[in-house]
Amino acid sequence: MTASPANAAQSNYWNKTAGLTWAAMQAQLDRQIEPLGARAMEGFAAQPGETVLDIGCGCGQTTLALAERVGGSGGVTGADISQPMLEVARARPAPAGGAKPRFVEIDAQTGDLGEGVFDGAFSRFGVMFFADPAAAFANIGRALKPRGRLTFVCWRPFAENLWMRAPAEAAASLLPAMTPPDPNAPEPYAFSDPVKVWDILEAAGFQAIEIRPFDAVIGGGTLEEATALALRVGPLGVAMREHPHLAAPVAKAVRAALAPHETPRGVLMPAAVWIVRAGWR
Repeated sequence: MTASPANAAQSNYWNKTAGLTWAAMQAQLDRQIEPLGARAMEGFAAQPGETVLDIGCGCGQTTLALAERVGGSGGVTGADISQPMLEVARARPAPAGGAKPRFVEIDAQTGDLGEGVFDGAFSRFGVMFFADPAAAFANIGRALKPRGRLTFVCWRPFAENLWMRAPAEAAASLLPAMTPPDPNAPEPYAFSDPVKVWDILEAAGFQAIEIRPFDAVIGGGTLEEATALALRVGPLGVAMREHPHLAAPVAKAVRAALAPHETPRGVLMPAAVWIVRAGWR
């Protein structure tokens, strides 16, 4: 199932540009953000035998982790609108002794996720891209059983995320002015304001809402890997797709900005997220 017209732009983005990048760089991106999703998953506390929905599952790392937690008696569905990323997810082996995950191409804002099907819904950076977030979360809520639960992790403001801000700032003088992230548009930092997130969830019908900050250092790749990744994702990635002829000087500047963060465990930089939990009515 493809995305609804309301999310057509996001479908195009995740199938023809960003999704191809994430599919190609799956291992490095999984390593980069795994600690953030792992902390959220601890709070979600999936139990053996439960049925779980993984929203915006991407290349499937979180879906497979949830499948291991619910065990063979449970069930996990990974939902995403990106066919390239779902192809990677479907090719990954299921965990031994875990549930066999089901991956579906569906728009979680408007698609039929079922009624009262899941004990819980989880997402690692997959819920910030809805054209109508309140409608999307209401749709997700309907798929939950009574007193089901929701947990997701989303980015705090761009300014607090040095891992993405530093490369963009290093390249700024070499590129035309980059459009700053729009917190009111479907984009990675759309949920950086916790009051906005709270209001969206409350309007959708969720209750017992908790929004807590979590900080960590992320990365782990070599300096060359970190530089290559910085040139492919986020606002800088968008700019480089528009100005590929500037790749050499931008890469040099970004590499210099990342070099001070190189450690024996690779390039590690601060990341700032919200971990959000809520209960369905």
